Amino acid sequence: MKNLIKVKDHPHLYRDENTGAIINYDMVGYNQRLKKIEKQKSDKRELDEMKKDIEEIKSLLKDFLKK
Repeated sequence: MKNLIKVKDHPHLYRDENTGAIINYDMVGYNQRLKKIEKQKSDKRELDEMKKDIEEIKSLLKDFLKK
């Protein structure tokens, strides 16, 4: 960690002396966030599929009631 200065009161944050950028070295938090994002995507896909199924059922019911 060359040219990095620890940010006061933030154990996982460092400032790059050259660019001034803040760098987060909290890999546990990062991996947790990635898992949360993937779970949200999975939940959205599941909800979209359920909506599609409901629309199909509604369509079939309407066709059935017309006969």
